[in-house]
Amino acid sequence: MQRNSLSSATIVSQINNIDIVLYKGDITFVEEIAIANAANSSLLGGGGVDGAIHYRAGKQLKQECWEIFKKEKGCKPGHAKITSGGNLPAQYVIHTVGPVWHNGVRNEDIVLGNCYKNSIIVAEKNKISGLIFPSISTGIFGYPVEKAAEVSKIAVSSALENSKFLKRVGWCLFDRVTYMAYEKAWSTK
Repeated sequence: MQRNSLSSATIVSQINNIDIVLYKGDITFVEEIAIANAANSSLLGGGGVDGAIHYRAGKQLKQECWEIFKKEKGCKPGHAKITSGGNLPAQYVIHTVGPVWHNGVRNEDIVLGNCYKNSIIVAEKNKISGLIFPSISTGIFGYPVEKAAEVSKIAVSSALENSKFLKRVGWCLFDRVTYMAYEKAWSTK
């Protein structure tokens, strides 16, 4: 797959009239109101999805993240902060810090679930109608992909029960294995 390729969205479920969608490709090309960033706690950029978002978004995003870092010392795991999208097609980026995987002994499921829930809370507070996530913590942080897909489904389903503004929530997944794990999670009851 080429770096800038992106599949069209596939609706895999609905919750309270909110479409749950999956894309396969590069999240920096998603044309949605907001995308989520699997950030590190400084919010100042890193590798993987975080690095790609910072690179494509440009200086404005870096400056906004720097201001959050100066005021609030970044973002704690499980929490979420919002910035503009800079040069991205998305208007906003909701940065959330996922857990590093330690074989499930450090409340990783709770922290990961909070990433999704708090990102949705931030989206709702900002009256955002569409939010697309990456697979949080499954890259360098080592969280098992199938487990992460299940945790995210449970967290998002719960968080959307009282949604007033969101009409579309989903994931943009870079590779086939990750896409299939999320597709499987949403195809089971």
